[in-house]
Amino acid sequence: MTAYSLRARLLALWVLLVASAAATAYLMLGVYDQSTGVQVAQADLAVGRACRDIIDRYAALVRARGRGVGEADLVGTISAALARFPGLEGGIWSAARGSVAYAYPTYEGSGPKTDFPAAERDAIAALNAQALRVDHAASERRPSRTQVLMLQACPLHGPEAGLTAWSMTRAHVNDGPTYTRFLAGLGFLAATVLGSAAFLSWFLYGFSGRIARLEAALAAPRPDGQDLPHLDRTGERELDRLVDALNAAGGRLREAQAQIVATERLAAVGRLVASIAHEIRNPIAAMRLKAENALVSGDPHRAAVALETVLGQIARVDTLLRDLLNLTQARPLNRTPTPVAPLLAECASLHEDLARARAVWISVEADGLPAADHPHLDRAQVARAVDNLLLNALQHAPPGGRVRLGAERVTVDGALRLRLCVADTGAGVDPAIRASLFEPFVTGRPDGTGLGLAIVREIAVAHRGEARLVEGAPETTFVLDLPWQPS
Repeated sequence: MTAYSLRARLLALWVLLVASAAATAYLMLGVYDQSTGVQVAQADLAVGRACRDIIDRYAALVRARGRGVGEADLVGTISAALARFPGLEGGIWSAARGSVAYAYPTYEGSGPKTDFPAAERDAIAALNAQALRVDHAASERRPSRTQVLMLQACPLHGPEAGLTAWSMTRAHVNDGPTYTRFLAGLGFLAATVLGSAAFLSWFLYGFSGRIARLEAALAAPRPDGQDLPHLDRTGERELDRLVDALNAAGGRLREAQAQIVATERLAAVGRLVASIAHEIRNPIAAMRLKAENALVSGDPHRAAVALETVLGQIARVDTLLRDLLNLTQARPLNRTPTPVAPLLAECASLHEDLARARAVWISVEADGLPAADHPHLDRAQVARAVDNLLLNALQHAPPGGRVRLGAERVTVDGALRLRLCVADTGAGVDPAIRASLFEPFVTGRPDGTGLGLAIVREIAVAHRGEARLVEGAPETTFVLDLPWQPS
């Protein structure tokens, strides 16, 4: 199922609003055009009827008066014929004399209009001449921007030859009440659509900005380690409800994390105490047994052997306590530019006797490092970490095996780093302890304390680096990854 964002839905609503407004305006324009067309058709029909009415009334006048028809009679006949058609004017035209009679009985002025429309004289003369020529009614339309002028001329049959009746009116297409209502409706539609579109645009802009600020606040790195930051209110009621819910959830999450950390700390302390007690209890038990046997036997030689054993166990406990202090007491780093190749060679030489005794060959590979540029390290602590890794490798390498010390400079995300590796050809790490290999007191050897790799990890972390076991390597390989220079 496709999920659409609220922003996309509001944008679609904005598009639909504009489209519906355009369609409504188009329909309004069509209705207006139809209404003006009806007005023009009605006016054209009225002009034709008025012209025929003049013919009928003129025929009746001729029958009643014969040749004694005067101009006053003609004006009265035309006025009577046009009185039923508002907005129409007309008259009788003579091919020889021009306008014989004229009337505009419905003129909306100070009174009936009696002066002939001089502006349309040529059009009236031409149309009446056409009606005489074809001997039937002739009509003409003259549209302009705001009106349509309609004329009709009809031949008159009577005692005088060359007479025609004509009628004329104007249909207003872009003027008058209809046009005003159309413009008012179109303006109201435009105002509402533009206002709605502007409001939606403003809302979309503000809503998008608030969402972007929330996204940036959620995505920003948090040095305090919080999973959810405290978000500022946006001023949008619906969004602020979500902000309040997220802030409340963040508070509950921080409380739960604090409880988890406290619980884990207590559990870690408990495991550490149990491991220390176990590691110290074994030497104490061995010393007690030796001392009791020496006291019971009364043999001076046996007592001397027991004392030697006790001293050996005391040294073991002392080593354990020293390692614990190194693990738990943070020491400030003394960084100096340190040549790495001599450091590795020195570490290898310290363990040559053990390597020779176990028939293991140690090799140092650090030729690829620059000669003039050295990493900034605490030499003593890094040497201790390499010693622990090297000793661990020598204890796991089989007779005839090999331990390799290596160093290389690499670039990760634009930053230079030093990678020290210690690899051996032993059987590898027990899968059961692989996940917790760098935790204190985790060891695969019965005589091990499980603190060597934990100390290596703490030294790496102090340098803002990491210690790890390389997965899938052909040899058992531990890597100490350190920054070339402190950031």
